[in-house]
Amino acid sequence: MTRRQTLLIGLLALAAAAAVLAVVLLANRLGDVPDEEARRQEILQAARQQGVNITTLDYQTVDEDLQRVLELSTGTFREEFRAGTKDLTDLVVKNKAVSSGEVLEAGIVTSDSDSARVLVVADSTVSNGSSAQPQVRHYRMQLDMVRRGDRWLTSTLTFVS
Repeated sequence: MTRRQTLLIGLLALAAAAAVLAVVLLANRLGDVPDEEARRQEILQAARQQGVNITTLDYQTVDEDLQRVLELSTGTFREEFRAGTKDLTDLVVKNKAVSSGEVLEAGIVTSDSDSARVLVVADSTVSNGSSAQPQVRHYRMQLDMVRRGDRWLTSTLTFVS
């Protein structure tokens, strides 16, 4: 075999190895797409549920309603929300308030493997002892979500205009 043939065989072997490497890398990236979509759906589901939890209160079940918010919360938001539950409970019970929330839309603004920012648009139909007709209220919320184990929890919730 000539030197030229040896060099050509070496270059072909190198090109084949590079092609195999490219195929492996591409397959790994394509394999990440379903994982990424599943993570995005988990984030959106948790944010939507928290949107419903925040906008749904009933004076007859207020303790359970507030507990649902706390169960999907962590960090500063959890501490601040917990600190206000007694006052909120008193207000809801005193006014015999009933609020039924519905998330209209939710979208991820940014996300990575363990955090996300989500915008949630929700309506809530509110009735109380002093109002003859229920009123619809509109909410836009920004939720900062963090992964804790296998759950996505709200670490910050801000009402935006």
